[in-house]
Amino acid sequence: MPEAVAKKPAKRASKKAAEAAAAEHKLRIRVRAYEHKILDLSVKQIMDTAARFDAKIVGPVPLPTEIKRWTVNRSTFVHKNAREQFEMRIHKRLIDIMNPTPKVIEALTNLSLPTGVTIDVKMI
Repeated sequence: MPEAVAKKPAKRASKKAAEAAAAEHKLRIRVRAYEHKILDLSVKQIMDTAARFDAKIVGPVPLPTEIKRWTVNRSTFVHKNAREQFEMRIHKRLIDIMNPTPKVIEALTNLSLPTGVTIDVKMI
């Protein structure tokens, strides 16, 4: 019987740790672009802005490159065997900002990034 009593406080401690971990908020930023150089410059700009306000940053995590491919006939009527192949690569990065302050969020919304860079921001 004393063994069962000893197990209950351990469960309560783990619940408190889980609640403390759940109380942490994070800003998940997903950046996408067709050119990897522009993407890396944009990620560096985001990280510098967040670091200026002493925010804890996790990343950038490179996500798998999405490749879309198309095969098209070169000719409209004859020469069926002559084809062209095209591909489009979409490079992606993931950045997490732990417990962002309102100043960090405001600075990130006022950030001007190059054309062709898409950003998705989620609060988790």
